[in-house]
Amino acid sequence: MKILVVDDEKDVISLFRQRFRRELRTGSIALAFAGSGEAALHQLSGQTDAEIILILSDINMPGMNGLELLRMLKTSHPQRPVVMVTAYDNAENRRIAARYAADGYLTKPLDFDRLRELIAHLTAVGLNVDH
Repeated sequence: MKILVVDDEKDVISLFRQRFRRELRTGSIALAFAGSGEAALHQLSGQTDAEIILILSDINMPGMNGLELLRMLKTSHPQRPVVMVTAYDNAENRRIAARYAADGYLTKPLDFDRLRELIAHLTAVGLNVDH
């Protein structure tokens, strides 16, 4: 399972690598990173839906924010799961994320056990695309 993490904070890369080190070692999860919404779209442009199974996107980023990225992704690839992540939780962000059909909404600091549960749930209900 390949997960694309979209976040402008550089320390997120080492945090995710540390927290998923067991899964990375066994090959059950592969991680890719993008520092902006634009970079994520560029990275996704050459890939099939099956290559990236899940996208975790921060909401507050310079340039294209995560909610705009969510809207664009759900327009072009509605079956691809996208989970929003934010340190600045508010009702408006939750409302917009729901309107654009986010598959999850998590707040920072991330509870990685909860994230693992969400990944398992999304995989179990078959939200990943086979083609």
